[in-house]
Amino acid sequence: MCGIVGVLGEHEAAPILVDALKRLEYRGYDSAGIATVDNGHLSRRRAVGKLVNLSDLLVHDPLSGKAGIGHTRWATHGAPSVENAHPHQAGPVAVVHNGIIENFRELRTELSQSGIGFSTETDTETVALLTQHHLNQGHSPVEAARKTVARLHGAFALAFLFDGEDDLLIAARKGSPLAIGHGDGEMFVGSDAIALAPMTDTITYLEEGDFAVITRTSLEIRDANGELANREKRIIHMDDARVDKGLHKHFMAKEIAEQPQVIGEAVRHYLSEDGNSVDLPGDLDFTQVDRLTMVACGTAFYACLTAKYWFEQLAQLPVEVDIASEFRYREPPITKGTVALFVSQSGETADTLAALRYCEGKADSIVSVVNVSESSIARASDLSLPILAGVEVGVASTKAFTCQLTVLLMLALKAAEQRGTLSPERISDLLSRLRATPSILNAALEQDGAVAKAAQQLSESSDVLFLGRGLMYPLALEGALKLKEISYIHAEAYASGELKHGPIALIDKTMPVVVMAPYDALFDKTRSNMQEVLARGGKVVMITDEHGAHDTASDAWCTIVMPEIDPVLTPILYAIPAQLLAYHTAVAKGTDVDQPRNLAKSVTVE
Repeated sequence: MCGIVGVLGEHEAAPILVDALKRLEYRGYDSAGIATVDNGHLSRRRAVGKLVNLSDLLVHDPLSGKAGIGHTRWATHGAPSVENAHPHQAGPVAVVHNGIIENFRELRTELSQSGIGFSTETDTETVALLTQHHLNQGHSPVEAARKTVARLHGAFALAFLFDGEDDLLIAARKGSPLAIGHGDGEMFVGSDAIALAPMTDTITYLEEGDFAVITRTSLEIRDANGELANREKRIIHMDDARVDKGLHKHFMAKEIAEQPQVIGEAVRHYLSEDGNSVDLPGDLDFTQVDRLTMVACGTAFYACLTAKYWFEQLAQLPVEVDIASEFRYREPPITKGTVALFVSQSGETADTLAALRYCEGKADSIVSVVNVSESSIARASDLSLPILAGVEVGVASTKAFTCQLTVLLMLALKAAEQRGTLSPERISDLLSRLRATPSILNAALEQDGAVAKAAQQLSESSDVLFLGRGLMYPLALEGALKLKEISYIHAEAYASGELKHGPIALIDKTMPVVVMAPYDALFDKTRSNMQEVLARGGKVVMITDEHGAHDTASDAWCTIVMPEIDPVLTPILYAIPAQLLAYHTAVAKGTDVDQPRNLAKSVTVE
């Protein structure tokens, strides 16, 4: 959600800023802009829509200067427009901002009483005007920014640029992530390391409440108490190849295709040397755990719902799963013997991080499953387990989801091993099958043509239902989410057994129903639900294996056949057709696959 970049460099800043913003497009945005200081003069350019519009503007109306800030905005306060786009400028100061200033109305009122007017609907303009107000009172740029930040309530990452100051950037962080990049006589600011990867691999992450004063040759960071803080420099190894589409039309298609590789890497990372058990860092002892509380948002929430089946069936460990945005508001009791587990692709999800803070000091241990090892959630955890998916650019999560599933399954197997609920032979067998999963996923990807054919038919529908039982229920939820995220078709998912409790009223000849049903112990029950759909004229898209297809192909509208796999591993496999179905439907409809409307990759505000 939104992206910030800043440069104090030796070369023209504008092209560097635009290139860095392109690397942040995956976060989602609806407008973009940059500001630079050239010969002491502060100027800016802004445009609505894609970054190409800003690039076109800069061709006709260029910006010079070797110091600058840039921003991609995802609208919160005020509609997408040039006036509401960042950077916001008030006289001698320009500001870019991620997050929400919760007390901006009170600050606006205060500024209005001082005769200061407003020209936008945004909360960020308040930050710029308040800083200008402090400058007008004779404060230095650093003191003006410091006094402004001290007045702000909410979650934010901020970068300030000042007229007459071509060797000064100020950055502040509360809630939203922000990183400082170190170069040779250059310094950079970015929302994450991806933006800074071409310029530097040396990163300092700001902590909660940090205020940073940056020049080309120095970095001074003060913590929330105003004390000098010595933040660690970290070397980040960024795989640039994974931030490129390669031969694929969309990032989502590339990331779907990468799943066999990254899942294989995740499995190898957590396997013991002999391959017969799971090797975890830290000293988490599941024999001392009475309950597991899992918290996440969106696709990560569905990964948790899937893992609930694994932990309870394989390890006999009771599990509660919560949506992060609801968790802390219902003030759940955290009893002794509870491990709190948080799942987040970015590791910066605001609601998930807030839920983690709620559990601090209450849960026996805090564990996170994240894709960014240096993220806020990872750093706040007692044990952080990387999913090793690599950079995921497509807003609709694909490889991060299946890597989350893979790591969560291995964690459940570790719990089963420690608690003695599965034999060593069964654990070794499942791990052996998990090692073989990448080749099975490759076989599933070969069904791309059959999925595309089904998707062409789905693309003509306005509503779609997904059904699944057991481990396929969370996958049905994920399939429906993917479809509506990128194709904008209304899709809902239900546990198959709930069909008669309401959703069956929706079934008619215009309603496609996607049934996810591997031939397992629950197949016969799911097939009965399928017959109920057919009896009412519904059109069934059956996703099953060869055995299941043999029993149902003659009745289904279309059938997508998956390879056979151990029932425990079906969620990882059946994620593939769910993703491909959404992808090809979106392509058929001509929607923006990688950057669907109104969505952001990393939701860093509530």
